[in-house]
Amino acid sequence: WPYCRKRCSYCNFNTYVVPAVDEAAVRACLVQEARTLLSLSQVHSVSSVFFGGGTPSLASPGTVAAVLEAVAAAAHLPAGAEVTLEANPSSTSTSRLAAFRAAGVNRLSIGVQSLDDAELRMLGREHTAAEARKAVEAARGLFPGRTSIDLLFGLPGQNQGAWAQRLETALGLCDDHISLYQLTLERGTALAAQVRGGTLPAPPQDLLADMYHTARSVLVAAGFRHYEVSNFARKGALSMHNLSYWRADQYIGVGPGAHGRFVPRGEGGRSREARVQTLEPVTWMQEVQSQGHGTRSWVVLSPLEQLEELLTLGLRTDEGITHKRWGHFFPQLSLQAVFGAPGEARALQQQGWLVLDSSGLRCTWAGLAVLDSLLPDLLWQLQR
Repeated sequence: WPYCRKRCSYCNFNTYVVPAVDEAAVRACLVQEARTLLSLSQVHSVSSVFFGGGTPSLASPGTVAAVLEAVAAAAHLPAGAEVTLEANPSSTSTSRLAAFRAAGVNRLSIGVQSLDDAELRMLGREHTAAEARKAVEAARGLFPGRTSIDLLFGLPGQNQGAWAQRLETALGLCDDHISLYQLTLERGTALAAQVRGGTLPAPPQDLLADMYHTARSVLVAAGFRHYEVSNFARKGALSMHNLSYWRADQYIGVGPGAHGRFVPRGEGGRSREARVQTLEPVTWMQEVQSQGHGTRSWVVLSPLEQLEELLTLGLRTDEGITHKRWGHFFPQLSLQAVFGAPGEARALQQQGWLVLDSSGLRCTWAGLAVLDSLLPDLLWQLQR
């Protein structure tokens, strides 16, 4: 769902602010594209559905229900399949959330971003801290144990003390899942322009590292498992949908700008493809109406490209890449043969960044914190 009521100052996602949305037309196109791509993939069962955006909580519950009905008609959608809706606090009244639950949503991901009004204003968010608290409390009443919140850190002017305070406030409010994202100043955004122009200070790198370490310590002490670089869960409340990305499962992207990775068996395909849907909603709708889907680009991924994705995504998780998962993509050569031999990976193991054992290949906590700096060496070894 690519539409938002306003653009946040840090956002460079494929989002659109328009005077009015022809929801009936968008709904029909989402349903049509879902049907077409499910038929193309010939998957028999769908384990999870994620409504992202934009702001999908601005869509009507009827649109969510229509998409889920289309999915269930085209493939098996088990009764317990995880169905997540991203929501903004400003579009999550209790009655609206109850209607989404009735439509089939059973997990909520709320874009809180901050629990401080001054920070929310700087980020260009629509809601206040009080509205965020109210939204999370309403969501927890309807989706107990399945309400996640997003928080940003590394904001201009934010210090370690303020961040620790935000975390404590969040712990008093949150359910069993928290996603923490370091703010990135993307080119073309209002916030990046303010920092570049000197109106706002850029946070130093060592402070960002300290904030990340603080967050991990606080959340792990509160019973959360740090199961992915940016994600923490307790009581088994992991996001199964996002885990499927990190485990390099197949997924189908529906809607403007959505990405997918699947084998188009319906066209006789045998190799995994990377697919991207047309970005602009009006053009996307025209393409769906004329050809059943709005896929703008599709590229057959080579075996090496698939392994590169498996490596870069899998090492983001605490479980890493299991021998079984590696073997599914590359049975000819084991993980041990590729990364156990003398070379970069063994050096990283000796330095305490990586572990290769009977479970598979994974980062230590120290390695997870600096994963981006380890990947070039590992990819180089893989390519050789």
